Amino acid sequence: MRVFLITGASSGIGAATARQAAAAGYTPVLAARSEDKLQGLADELGGLAVRCDVTLWEDQEALVRTALDAYGRIDVAFANAGFGGPRGFEKYEPDFMREMVLTNVLGAAYTIRATMAALRESRGHLLLTSSVAGRRALEGSLYSATKFAVTAMGEAARLDFNETGVRTTLIEPGMVDTPFFDSPPEMEALRADDIARAVMFAVQQPPHVDVNEVLVRPTAQPT
Repeated sequence: MRVFLITGASSGIGAATARQAAAAGYTPVLAARSEDKLQGLADELGGLAVRCDVTLWEDQEALVRTALDAYGRIDVAFANAGFGGPRGFEKYEPDFMREMVLTNVLGAAYTIRATMAALRESRGHLLLTSSVAGRRALEGSLYSATKFAVTAMGEAARLDFNETGVRTTLIEPGMVDTPFFDSPPEMEALRADDIARAVMFAVQQPPHVDVNEVLVRPTAQPT
């Protein structure tokens, strides 16, 4: 049995990755705040659904403990939970800014911390969802700043895991047509399945191959 843990798994990239991971033979452990959607997906795929607020350390500890109690191992951990917002710092309410930083940055860091021992044990794979916006700053975008932090976190984690056999991959999507956006993109955007394939490409490499970054844009995206 190989176990694939995903945060932010109830929709979008997380749900698409869960389906592709299950098709590849992984047992999914799915985490999100949306418990109803999550349970339906777990029932469909034959895995576990665990309600988890990634900003709470006790929730992340419980998530990992539940996975280990059920299956005894974690082979892949995908820190995918996150959300965006408008461009322009004055357009953000302060509480919204705080929640974004806690979810996108601290949540990813907590997932790394919570899964490290299990990933070392399995010589597993850590993945984090960053963004094109984590490679070039967007005007007035706190979201972009949080994804720059995740990009740095991926390399920091890779160095921390060095010589343990654990691989680390940053997934950096461009425009993706998912519930992340309030309205559909005007261009032909990527689909969640496109990013899930990129995730599985990295995961399914031989153990001596560590794909550290996958930057994926729609063909029509200019920047």
